[in-house]
Formats: sequence, C-alpha cells, structure tokens
Amino acid sequence: MRLSVSRDKLRFLLRLWPVPVVVLLAFSAIMLYQMDGIVREKFEGKRWRLPSLVYARPLELYEGAPLRDEDLEMELQELGYFKVKDPQQPGEYARHGDKFDIQRRPFPFWEGAEPTTRIQFRIVKSKVADLHQNQQPSELSRLEPMKIGGIYATHKEDRKLVQLKQVPKYVIDALIAIEDRDFYEHFGVSIKGISRAMWTNFKARRWVQGGSTLTQQLVKNFYLTPERSIKRKFTEMIYSVLLELHYSKDEILETYINEIYLGHSGDNAVHGFGLASEFYFGRPLEALSLDQAAVLAAIANGPSLYNPARYPERVKKRRDKVLTLLLEDKKITKAAYEKARRQPIKVRPSLRWTPNRFPAFLDLVRRHLDRDYQTKDLAEEGLRIFSTLDPIIQVQTEKAIADFMRRQGKAARKLQVASVVVSESGEVQGVIGDKVAGFQGFNRALDAKRSIGSLAKPVVLLTALNEPSKYTLATHISDGPVSIPLSSGQVWEPQNIDYSDHGYVSLLTMLTQSYNRATVRLGKEVGLKKVQETFRKLTGNSDIPDNPSIMLGALGMSPYEVAGMYYTFFSGGYRTDLKAVRGVQDHDGKRIKAYPSKVVKIFEPSVMHLMQYAMRAVIFEGTGRAAFSFMPGDLTAAGKTGTSNDQRDSWFAGFTGDKLVVSWVGNDANDPTKLTGSSGGLHVWAQIMSRVSHKSLTLNAPPGVQYQWVDNATGLLSSSDCQGVRYLPFVGHSAPKESVPCPVLPDPVHPDQPPVTTGQEPAMLDWLFKLMQ
Repeated sequence: MRLSVSRDKLRFLLRLWPVPVVVLLAFSAIMLYQMDGIVREKFEGKRWRLPSLVYARPLELYEGAPLRDEDLEMELQELGYFKVKDPQQPGEYARHGDKFDIQRRPFPFWEGAEPTTRIQFRIVKSKVADLHQNQQPSELSRLEPMKIGGIYATHKEDRKLVQLKQVPKYVIDALIAIEDRDFYEHFGVSIKGISRAMWTNFKARRWVQGGSTLTQQLVKNFYLTPERSIKRKFTEMIYSVLLELHYSKDEILETYINEIYLGHSGDNAVHGFGLASEFYFGRPLEALSLDQAAVLAAIANGPSLYNPARYPERVKKRRDKVLTLLLEDKKITKAAYEKARRQPIKVRPSLRWTPNRFPAFLDLVRRHLDRDYQTKDLAEEGLRIFSTLDPIIQVQTEKAIADFMRRQGKAARKLQVASVVVSESGEVQGVIGDKVAGFQGFNRALDAKRSIGSLAKPVVLLTALNEPSKYTLATHISDGPVSIPLSSGQVWEPQNIDYSDHGYVSLLTMLTQSYNRATVRLGKEVGLKKVQETFRKLTGNSDIPDNPSIMLGALGMSPYEVAGMYYTFFSGGYRTDLKAVRGVQDHDGKRIKAYPSKVVKIFEPSVMHLMQYAMRAVIFEGTGRAAFSFMPGDLTAAGKTGTSNDQRDSWFAGFTGDKLVVSWVGNDANDPTKLTGSSGGLHVWAQIMSRVSHKSLTLNAPPGVQYQWVDNATGLLSSSDCQGVRYLPFVGHSAPKESVPCPVLPDPVHPDQPPVTTGQEPAMLDWLFKLMQ
C-alpha cells in the first residue's frame, strides 16, 4: 500500500516537472532583462565623470619680454618637455647657450586651437630676442598653458576623452596584440583565449596569463566591483555577451581606451590612453611614436607591475613582446620593429602630477566659479578653466617665503605667511595661503581677517588730498598728542610707535614715517565719515566700522581684500574686482563663459599721482627703506608698511610698474610676533620682488598736476638751488602762494649721508624725479 502511494506521488511530481523549469526560465529571463537594461543604460548614458581642468596662463613670448632662462626651463620641465639636441617631436626642446628651440605641442587655447609650432628665440639679459615661429620672424608666440590642477569628484579619477578616429592605428594594434588578439572574432567571451590561457598556465605551472577579453575587462571596470568570485566572473561573462549584442566592436574599443586604468598621480587615478599619453610622455595620444604606443599597451596589463619610472627593464621586456606580436601579425615592418626596440624606456622627467599643484590659488578659482556653476558640474562636466596664474611668479613667491622663513630661525615655527600677487590688469598671478608650499588647509590669503594696521594710513591721506584747496603733500600738521571721545564715554589717545612727539610735519612725512598721531589728527580734521567713504570706494565693502580707530587700521581684512583695496593706488584711481579666471570651455573646446575685466574710475588720476609719489617716498626714504636689502637699487617701487597693535600683524602692500604684491606675516593664535611691517611683511615683499621680473614704477604727471620746489621746514615755495627743499606735485593751483628764502645751514651735509625727510638736505627721490622730467 505504501509503495503504491509513493508511486502515485512520484507520478504527480513527474507531471509537474515543467513548472520549476518554467519558473527558472522566467527568473533567468527577468534577470537577463534587468542586466540588459543596466548594460545599455550606463553605456548609452553619461559614461564618465570628468573633472574640470584648470590651466595657468600661457607663457607669452615677444621681443623684449622679461624672461630668465632658469624660469623658462622650469616651466618647460613642469609642462613635461624633453630636453634634446634637435627637437623634432612636439614636447621637445633644445638649448644652445642663449638660444632656445621649442617644438610646441598643439593646444586648444581660449582664443582658438593652434597646431604644433616651432618656436626659436634667444634670451639676452633676461629678455626675449630674435623671436621666430616656424622659421619666420614673429611678433608674438606662446607656449601651451600648464595644467595646474582640477576640480574633482570624490572618487578622484582623471581622464582625457579621445575618439577612436583620434587614436593612431599602431596604438590600437599594440593594445589588441597584447591584450586580446581575437577581439574582432569573439562575441564578448573568447573560448579560444580561455583555452590558450589555461594551456599556458598549465605549462608554466603558475598563473601567467588571463583569458579575459577586452570586452570582459571593460565590463569589470565599468560595471562590477573588484570582487574575485565565480559569481562575479559569471556575471562578467553575461554582461560581456550583452554588450557585444548591442554595440559595435569600435564602440566597445573606444570606451575601453577611455576607461582603462593606467596609473596613479598622487591620490588621483589616471584613466584612459588619452591622459596616460600626456602623463607618461608629455604629448597627445596622436603624437605618440610606435615604441611609446607599445609601452602604453604594456602598462595596460598592470600599471603597478609595469610602472616605467620604477621598473624600466621590466617594461622594456614587455614592450618588446608587444612589438614582436605586432611584427608576427604583420602590423609593422621589420625596420619599424628594429627601430622601436632600440629606443630606451623614456618617460616624463617627473611623474609627479599633484592634483592641485597650487591649492591656495585653486581655492580662489573655485570660489570665483561658484558664482556661475554648481559644484557637481565643476566636478563632473569636464570643463576647461583658463586661469590667470603665472607659474613662474607662483613658484618664485614660494621660494621667497621659504627663504624668509629660514632667516627667522626658531621663530619661524610660530609664524605664518600669506601673499597675493596681482598684475596691472587686475589678474591674480599668485596666491600663498601658508608658509608650506602646496599646503591644502586653511587659506590665509583669502580667509585670515587680520588688523591691517598702518596700511590704512594712505586711505586717510587720500581722503585729505581729495580736497586740494585744503590739503597738499606740503601741508603741515601737528604730530602732538591727540584725543578723540568715543561713544562709550572713553577717550581714545593714540601713541606713536616710538612714543615721541615729532612736532609739525608735512603730510608726506606723516606717511613716509608712519606717524600715528598726525594721521589721526588729519582724519579728525577731514571727518571720520569721509574716511569711511574712501574705504568703501577702495574696497567695495559698505560695512566699514563707525570707529575712529579704523584710521590706524583697526579693521579686519584678508591679504586678498587688501590687494583689492591697494589695486586702486596701483592703477592710478581705478577699481576692479580682482580676476582669477579668464574663461571657461566645455570638454569639446567650445567657449561657454568669458570673464572680462570691469574697471571703474573712482578717484582722479591727478590725486592718485600724489598718492603714488608719497608711497614711492615710503620705500626710498621712509619705513620701507629696508626693501633695498633685497631688491636692486635701481628698482623704483611704491608701497606702505603696516603693523597692528602689539606687533601681531606685519604687512607690506606695494607695487612696481606692473605688479602689486601684498604680504602678511603673523600667527594663527594672534599673538605678538616681534615683527613690524618693516621687518616682516616688507622683507617677504622685497624678496618676492627680487625674484620676479617686473618694470620699475614710472611717475608720469597727468594733466592738472604741477611740480614745485618746496621748503621742507615750512611747506612754502622755495628754489631748486636751496638746501632742505624737495620737488613736490600739486593738483591744479593748490601749491603754496608764499615763498621763503634759502635757509642758512651751519654745516654742509655730507654727500654720502642717507636721504632723510626732515633736516636740510633735499631728498634723493626729488633729484631723481627732476632728472626724469
């Protein structure tokens, strides 16, 4: 009886066998459908997140352009150029004495794409001469801009997309020869390849060869995790077949060429042959030689195992294997094979691509772009950002600060430095946010709001000089005790740094010697409201404190904001928002956003001429005299020292004919530093100026400015043959109406005595100016 029941159940179960089969097939169909959707969605959609690339300014070459040979070679090295005897390929250069011969790479500049160009010139006395382009005299040539960093997503992948038609045939042939010789024959999975790999591994008695196709490798990188399991391998094979079902071999190959991982630069993964070509060889993919293409194909098997910088012999062996396979497949000639094998493994001088080479400046770029772009777009859309950074100036500024820190000895441990360099057009050429070059932390240049100290004094003087009928540089004012009642009921009584009373001094002397009492008295006379308004015009900031202490710099500003304020002194009365970005292209090179400069006149050039004269005197005979311990003696510049209370902040803001530099020295704890503006910020500024190329400041009197000889002691008109006089500029008819006779001096001044602003000797600055008239 039991047996018959069992047989009945068995018959019943046998009749139901199609059900699980159908369920299994249905489940498999659903899974395949879902997998097919995943394959198509990612492949047809947005395949990669492309970081935005930030470029420095292109180095422009023209007759007489200031350029030192060591700076040029530094930039060429940073650009990845190879130094050779006779440059023939893009990315090569030669130097013979003062002559340079450069094969510039093609580049899609902001103004338009330019092809490979041969540039030849000499550097004579740190200036460009005999400039030729493609064997013809040229007025202007330029190198391609240096890539200084990028704006990345969190995964930190970097790549440069290329189309298959851009890839040289021998690059494709080399890749297929070593990675998947049956690529155009299989359907995603190669049974022949798997069998060949198994046999090779069996003979070697170890794992020496894989059986994955290029399609499988793409699937592994594009869709799956790095997990090693039979399940993942089975999924990989299904995805590969589905991929081959929907897309052509060329589409798959192009995607693989752009996706493959080929190395690391710092924390960033280098993906794709396009970027790897520039990373390893400093040239675009289409410009690779046969031996270089074989090296890239060799690296594809394992970037760590075949790192050409670390294992050149190992890479050479595999490269030669690639070349042998190409020869066997009749893809290259015997002559090409022999020539390529003779080539050494030669990669860029340094495979050190720091993702953010100059982090403080890149921080500024990001902040500028945040006004117009979402963070996601900047990190994923592959924008090409053309910035204003001058790498030569940036690097020399870093060196100047390192030298300053070395001179400080043990005190350097507690000090910090920030600096900003601006061109005459308002472009930011360099930013330092920390004493350690490349530090990616707190950006003091942009975010450290520190008391500006005596940097405020030119603002007070400018306010007064805007009333030429009342105030001139020759006007005398008391430097005696001054007091101002405050709203709190207290009385503010500022002191000079030396606690001395200097009597009556000219407004020029007040600024050059940085007298606090005289400055406050002047500000009190012209009115605090007017001083506030001058601050607003210079800074563009409407939130200026209603406090008389702003006249001595009790106002928190960052070095970048100070640079914006001092740009108006530098430009002669014009204000602009400092610029770090020139324009933006999409990843195809189409211009999508330009950032032109907007300049507005806010002060009359005649008044600003007086300010430049006075600030020039600060360096020649005032608190900025120490600058000439570092700068050449024939350099003409202007500026102002700044020291905050208790010497917590040391500043200098100054300019030559074409560069404005602001430097700050202090510490993050806001403790006293024992440094004044003259011994801290000025030293940093002067060391920067001694290292970068620039023009001397030339004071050309604009219409409405007249020069007169004035007696220092009285501020009245005098004569050029008198002692104790100086040649001062005046706006309109504001010069004194009265004259005084030449004073009688008891003892002649020794001709070697340093120029002074008080006493009876005419300042050297005035004789120099007279000679330039």
